[in-house]
Amino acid sequence: MSAKVVFIVAQRDFRDEELLQTREVLERFGVQTYVAADSQEPAHGKFGSLVLPSLTIQGVSARHFDGIIFVGGPGARGLFEKRTVLRRAQEFAQANKVVAAICSAPTILANAGLLMGKRATAFPTEETVLRDHGAEYTGLPVEADGNLITAKDSTYARDFAERIAWELGR
Repeated sequence: MSAKVVFIVAQRDFRDEELLQTREVLERFGVQTYVAADSQEPAHGKFGSLVLPSLTIQGVSARHFDGIIFVGGPGARGLFEKRTVLRRAQEFAQANKVVAAICSAPTILANAGLLMGKRATAFPTEETVLRDHGAEYTGLPVEADGNLITAKDSTYARDFAERIAWELGR
């Protein structure tokens, strides 16, 4: 598989394993992975990992990637209503690319208007937001509805990655 995906992380306090475990599994499937944040300065995970983004969120384009993956964690809250982040989610969805989010990050998809009438899951604290935006919240570990893939929390990062890899390989 020669697919390329970009992870969107908060500059501070992204959930380490949601990025690291998902990326590890995808790379095992031969997927090329990239990380984007607000700046190309080091991004800091909640549990101490340090990642150097290869591009900024502003520089991400659906023309160059097969999928976009939004990583949760406390820092992701700062991305929930950020215009550039919402536009990226919409751009990838309109291009029929894989759009994935884990833990709290499915709120980004909801705020971008992508979950209306779609099955989705997220960290339980996000259930009301997803439902308020028209999602059919399932609470399952991993949920897929078309090219939209969501996961409940970091416990399911590997399952989430396998579902993304499957969708990329179709």
